[in-house]
Amino acid sequence: MVIDDFLVDADALVALAVQHRRAFGESGHAYPGIELPLPASVIERFAAQVVDHAGQALGIGEVLDAHGRLAMVTKAAAELSPIQRVCHRDRLFADAGEQAVAMVLYLFRDSELGGTNFFRPLLPIATIDACMQRWAVMSDEAFGAESGQPAGYLTQSNRHFELTDVIEPRWNRLVVYDGGCFHGSHITRPELLSDQPAHGRLTLNLFLRCRTAAT
Repeated sequence: MVIDDFLVDADALVALAVQHRRAFGESGHAYPGIELPLPASVIERFAAQVVDHAGQALGIGEVLDAHGRLAMVTKAAAELSPIQRVCHRDRLFADAGEQAVAMVLYLFRDSELGGTNFFRPLLPIATIDACMQRWAVMSDEAFGAESGQPAGYLTQSNRHFELTDVIEPRWNRLVVYDGGCFHGSHITRPELLSDQPAHGRLTLNLFLRCRTAAT
């Protein structure tokens, strides 16, 4: 689901990121950039707005857990680890009767910084999961030989994944999607990336674990 003009004052979030630039830090996971965690009170307000706007269409009910952050992709193509050169899922450990919902809000105006892409696995999911575990500890050379993926962000189909959709970035555009879908940042010009919020690929990333709405 794509919702344009989501915030009344998206510039205020950019100003907040600029004000707290020194608080951004490297992520503790595979995200190829820097992040600033958001307070629980802010996340709860965003989560409530998303459910109000999209809950019925997405079939989600009560929000059970939520976390979020401001983030900037900053790594050059040559700096990416193997696991950062493929797409990924935000599964959030959803149980039966629950749904993982992820979302990204674009807080930059230069569309050349790239949007979000979605992929379909071309192999059984158990095989893909096993590959992911190997790739996480592989050398760049071994990964390139196995995957056929050159250094850089994944922006097209390869022997493991088929590119199915690309959501173009737009200022103040919110993209809401199933956290179980394979996706990534569609970055074709990594030389434009910056670690400064006023110029970089600044996004608000939210992750919700929701109870599936009763039918």
